[in-house]
Amino acid sequence: MAELSKAYAPGEVEETWYARWLEAGCFSADPASAKPAYSIVIPPPNVTGILHLGHVLNNTIQDILARRARMKGFEVLWLPGTDHAGIATQNTVEKNLKKEGVIKHRDDLGREGLVAKIWEWKEKYGGIIIHQLKQLGVSCDWSRERFTLDPDYTRCVQRVFVDLYQKGLIYRGKRMVNWCPASLTALSDEEVIMKPQKGFMYHFKVQVVEDPDTWLTIATTRPETIPGDTAVAVNPKDERYAHLIGKHIRRPLPLENQAAIPIVADEHVDFEFGTGVLKVTPAHDKADFEIGQRHSLEVIDVLHPNGVLNELAGQDLAGLERFEGRKKAAGILREMDAMVKEEPYQNNVGYSERADVPIEPRLSEQWFLKYPSVDKAKAVVASGEMKFYPDRWAKVYDHWMENIQDWCISRQLWWGHRIPVWYHQETSEVHCGMESPAGDSSLWRQDPDVLDTWFSSWLWPFATMGWPEETATLKKFYPTVDLVTGPDILFFWVARMIMAGYEWMGVQPFRNVYFTGIIRDKQGRKLSKSLNNSPDPLDLITKYGADALRFGIMRSAPLGLDLKFDDTSVEEGRNFANKLWNACRYRVMQGGEVRTDDGALGTDHVPVFALDIAAKMDQLSFDLEKAYQEYSFSQVTGLLYDFFWGNYCDRFLEAAKSDFAPEAEAAKKAGTLRVMDGVMRRLLIHLHPFMPHITEELWRVMGYGAEGTFLMREPLPAAPLLEGADSALIQAAQKQAAAVYDSASRVRNLKIMCDLASNRTADFILKPAGPWVESAAETLRLLAQAGTLRVNPDFKPGKGMAGAVTPCGEIFLLLGSLVDVDAVRARLTQERRKAEEEITKANAKLSSETFTARAPAEVVEEHRQRVTDFTARTGQLTELLDNLN
Repeated sequence: MAELSKAYAPGEVEETWYARWLEAGCFSADPASAKPAYSIVIPPPNVTGILHLGHVLNNTIQDILARRARMKGFEVLWLPGTDHAGIATQNTVEKNLKKEGVIKHRDDLGREGLVAKIWEWKEKYGGIIIHQLKQLGVSCDWSRERFTLDPDYTRCVQRVFVDLYQKGLIYRGKRMVNWCPASLTALSDEEVIMKPQKGFMYHFKVQVVEDPDTWLTIATTRPETIPGDTAVAVNPKDERYAHLIGKHIRRPLPLENQAAIPIVADEHVDFEFGTGVLKVTPAHDKADFEIGQRHSLEVIDVLHPNGVLNELAGQDLAGLERFEGRKKAAGILREMDAMVKEEPYQNNVGYSERADVPIEPRLSEQWFLKYPSVDKAKAVVASGEMKFYPDRWAKVYDHWMENIQDWCISRQLWWGHRIPVWYHQETSEVHCGMESPAGDSSLWRQDPDVLDTWFSSWLWPFATMGWPEETATLKKFYPTVDLVTGPDILFFWVARMIMAGYEWMGVQPFRNVYFTGIIRDKQGRKLSKSLNNSPDPLDLITKYGADALRFGIMRSAPLGLDLKFDDTSVEEGRNFANKLWNACRYRVMQGGEVRTDDGALGTDHVPVFALDIAAKMDQLSFDLEKAYQEYSFSQVTGLLYDFFWGNYCDRFLEAAKSDFAPEAEAAKKAGTLRVMDGVMRRLLIHLHPFMPHITEELWRVMGYGAEGTFLMREPLPAAPLLEGADSALIQAAQKQAAAVYDSASRVRNLKIMCDLASNRTADFILKPAGPWVESAAETLRLLAQAGTLRVNPDFKPGKGMAGAVTPCGEIFLLLGSLVDVDAVRARLTQERRKAEEEITKANAKLSSETFTARAPAEVVEEHRQRVTDFTARTGQLTELLDNLN
């Protein structure tokens, strides 16, 4: 054993060990290994990404799984990489170039020029998040790092597009799509976030052309699109308007073209919404477009792609941004005396997930995909062959798969995988292939669009392993075992990967999917820069250490539930690391030979409390395995925390001090040290996936492994520490240890109730419950923090004493001059009265049928618990008062 410094310095230790792991190739996966395979692919963060707490949670879980799999004897591949993030990356670079004055619009550089600038940015900044993940301590095989625009990966994407095109699953069509006016591209439904938006419902009147005395009132939230109206629709069953079907109304805008447009009958119209008369704008609303198709209506697009009103909107509106146009249109309606009323109105509006601006429904020619292998992808989850944790997401997945819509896969961007389709300028021939068509290249024009970013990432599990070649890596590590991701990309990514896995590999891409919860602040709000409630993980690592952050965040993360994050959880992680360091330092201070093997401990010369902690370690190993099987990582951290902090430090180490006293038997001391090493050795193994750096350092310093070996390569214990031991002996030891620990707790409580919590000189007399207590008396004194503890089977208590009944016997505190007995009696009497009053109040509530019937179940249960707790408290106080009297 080497010396341990007084304080743990995480920064130096973490940096040193990460460098050593990398240098020794500890993270590298060998496809030729005879070990069984375990593989997991990282959800590729955007190349624009900066580490946030969501990344910390997700990647810590993956690292736990990967490190534990290595310890279980698997050949582990944790495959890392980044996503080119089409919209986000192009937007970022364009904004930077505009800010620097390099461009006013992307066209200033042209396609090749802008893409070159984006590559420059990627090479300079694209590796930031990878570097940050390394600071967290993740054990990815960095030699296999992939990028979704790598040449080999791009070939995979092209191959898949061509294959689907040839199967007739990819087609081009003019459809109503979600359009982002900021990014100037189409979006899939999954890329649109619905947000509540406050606005107005504008009620305006229109004249029936054939009956000038008849006016209809129409309600809309978007008066700026009135120039694009080509009909009004009513429900044919609506008696208020059925007689007007086939007639026309005068469209009020634009003023210079107040066209007569038809009144059509359509069952789509809701009687209850607005006035029951619907303005139909086929170019700017999906439902209106469908009505227009049914009635062969003209389509008038009054918006430029960037959301500015065009000349078809009329001279008063043309050139105005859409929201300014809305105000202007409403003003014109007022001036014409056509506005009936304006009411505040809140509705859900679709926002671009990346640009965070309201999207526009827009008629556009795009590429679409009919999803492949849908039935197989549905069945694998429904049958339970692929498991979701928590399993409630399986129902959400099934619902989406049941109502799946064709995927709009084209994007009007320059950064991304360009669609491998060419058009002949003279013959209109279309060529889809891996390469441009032969012949005169000047006659062929490639489609300008790129593919949706998710079209590349849905291939991630196998395209990163060398597909379509049957590489050694693909044969060894595909399909993967686990996927850790957020439920927000269940449809974006998870569902699509499952379909892709079946379509091109013939098998599911992973067996288990773990969905993390959302990280929130103490008030339950999502973390965001605007709320200033999102701490920088790197700042937390600098302040507390990576291991503290990992352990703290995992202890707070229940399976699939949202996590309320607070810096105090990381502080607790740091405190845990410090206590672990000090516990090992205490072991070093005792000297003696270190036990390095992991075999059974034996029971010769092993004290009761040492046998107890060894048995508890064996139980811990069993409980941990069960929690891991259920993917209950917070339960794992809870088990580790409770074992080390409570059982090992607060109880066993305190009890063991008597074994290290100068007068203690040498054999007894050696037996305790043997157990300390056996238990700590296993504890470091169990803790390693969560706190890899400090455990690796302590493993080295304590000398638990051979020189030059790594804890991360150490196998999990195969057999119990007490294998072969007499079970009756172990049960008796545990029963005795539990009795002493419980008794010590009661004695400490007795001191607290007598205002002597911090007094370590108080004298006690123990009337033992049996002969065995004599040998445990000194340990009990240490644990109870007593001055003296005399054992007297014949003791008869007198007045002025406080006492408690414990499993070790009756214990009496000699108050003497330590406290004012009358004052203690008065205080305890007052406390008992208050406890009795609390019982009365709680029982009064519980006896009320109104309360028990109407109050929430948890409130009723809280009152029942109050009765139980205060009843127990009353009993303790009564016992104390009886002894004082």
